Amino acid sequence: MASPSLERRGKGAGKSEFRNQKTKPENQDESELLTVPDGWKEPAFSKEDNPRGLLEESSFSTLFPKYREAYLKECWPLVQKALNEHHVNATLDLIEGSMTVCTTKKTFDPYIIIRARDLIKLLARSVSFEQAVRILQDDVACDIIKIGSLVRNKERFVKRRQRLIGPKGSTLKALELLTNCYIMVQGNTVSAIGPFSGLKEVRKVVLDTMKNIHPIYNIKSLMIKRELAKDSELRSQSWERFLPQFKHKNVNKRKEPKKKTVKKEYTPFPPPQPESQIDKELASGEYFLKANQKKRQKMEAIKAKQAEATSKKQEERNKAFIPPKEKPIVKPKEASTETKIDVASIKEKVKKAKNKKLGALTAEEIALKMEADEKKKKKKK
Repeated sequence: MASPSLERRGKGAGKSEFRNQKTKPENQDESELLTVPDGWKEPAFSKEDNPRGLLEESSFSTLFPKYREAYLKECWPLVQKALNEHHVNATLDLIEGSMTVCTTKKTFDPYIIIRARDLIKLLARSVSFEQAVRILQDDVACDIIKIGSLVRNKERFVKRRQRLIGPKGSTLKALELLTNCYIMVQGNTVSAIGPFSGLKEVRKVVLDTMKNIHPIYNIKSLMIKRELAKDSELRSQSWERFLPQFKHKNVNKRKEPKKKTVKKEYTPFPPPQPESQIDKELASGEYFLKANQKKRQKMEAIKAKQAEATSKKQEERNKAFIPPKEKPIVKPKEASTETKIDVASIKEKVKKAKNKKLGALTAEEIALKMEADEKKKKKKK
């Protein structure tokens, strides 16, 4: 039997441990847990991690086009040498046009066969051996994007694919520099080799280009993101306010049809059977009439229609003889006393203007001039 003091101590110790466990995650910042420290690398997978090797042999094979046969034949010894370092066998079948990779008893890395499969896929998609070998590294991945089925029209597809490459490959080169990836456009596929973050951006740009969004917009946003990533404060913040918002200017609205067909509500019951001509005659009582009576009714209906038509025509003809409505006569308003013109003052002004010659001086100006001339004469004497 344990003493009560020991039990209390045990309970107290358990409580203190529980408290310590609770306080640990609270002290740590969430951003520190999510971010990877700079310069950190995952340790390489060695034989010590898996000393017994693999239980089963696994293999992958892929076909390659005829035009790649000469290049693959030339570089195949280098491929075998690179894969033998990881204890993976590689075979080239020129008759079938296929490449096969398989594990051996010495293979210790379980994921190396997937990397070897990606290597032969890249070689089949016209990627050079120097670039394809990089896939065997731990921090390098690849992505083969199929673009053939994204655009139906062949001419449009070729134009958009060329837009992705750019003039003299400038657009592709800019993408490679911004994403740190090697990109190869060949036929109906785009092969990319590089880090995981770069491959994600490459896939987005390629798919947007095939959807008729110019790659320059994505390149602009990638350049801004690259500059923002350098700032340690902005790393944990949202970058939406810094990124440009592009709007589609030339969006052609779909033309709506003139006659819109409105779908009727579904009912499990069939529509009512339309009435035949005999049913209509029976309802109106025409069925029981004689032939001459029916003929007379028809003639009356025709004459009634003719009478309506003639009356309408007569109304249209009579419209020409109807006189138009005359406008009401507006009486002239009497001139107000305030705005009356003073005729006498105007006559006086006209008389003065007649006496005065054009450009002639006034009486006051002439008198002043005469005085000035007399003073000048006196000074000369």
